[in-house]
Amino acid sequence: MDNNSTFNSSSNSTNGTSDGFQFNAAPKPFWTNLLLPIIYLTILIGSLYTFSHVYRQRKITKAARLENWFPPHRQRDIYLSLLHIDPQEASEGGEKKLSKVPDSVLKAALLRRAVEDIQRIVVLRSSKPALQTLLQRGSVGDELWQRFLRAEKEMEEEVKDVVNEANAFAPNWGQTIFQSANEINQNRLIKERIAELQSQIESEKAWWDKKRAGISSDFMKELEDESNASKAVEAAIAAAKKSGSSDDDAVLVEGGGPGIAQGAAKKNKAKK
Repeated sequence: MDNNSTFNSSSNSTNGTSDGFQFNAAPKPFWTNLLLPIIYLTILIGSLYTFSHVYRQRKITKAARLENWFPPHRQRDIYLSLLHIDPQEASEGGEKKLSKVPDSVLKAALLRRAVEDIQRIVVLRSSKPALQTLLQRGSVGDELWQRFLRAEKEMEEEVKDVVNEANAFAPNWGQTIFQSANEINQNRLIKERIAELQSQIESEKAWWDKKRAGISSDFMKELEDESNASKAVEAAIAAAKKSGSSDDDAVLVEGGGPGIAQGAAKKNKAKK
């Protein structure tokens, strides 16, 4: 019995000691604590990048579907075609080979390209204020404005390309090529205006002849009316004079004349 009590007391004391003892967990490593924030940031950055990439792709696709502001640049295509002609290529007949394009022809083509650029720049500058006003009023959509902005950007790239090509032909030619192109464009506008005026000469002449004939007829009609009126006045004056003289004669006849009047006066004196 004593042994059992001793064992029980010892076992109870052991259990009490084990129940009161607390095990401390091992601390987590430093990288384990940073794992969750790193995963969160990775997911966030990846989502933002995917969204921006998809948005840019949609924007580029939408811009590519927009209609161009200007028609195809024919002068640029001609210049590039002349520039990239290979002299070694055979012609269609197979007997002659293409010769190298002279620099003078390339310069002329480049100048024509610059003239076309000047015309388009003038159109853009003249259209921008009106387009901005319409956009602010809500009369046009954002699609038209995006087309205009894309046309402006394309023209900036075109001007830079033309300047680089001009400097490749001759140093510092890029600084004056657009000035020469502007003078050519102004000369073209003057010639077109002169041709337009000359085409209207016949119609203007016919109109002026018709108007002059009408003015002459009206003037002659006024002269005839004035002459008729003056004749009528003269006739009226003559008739008035004639009627006045006949009235005087009638008065003299009715009164017996001056002799009869004197005889009557003498008879009256004799009676007295």
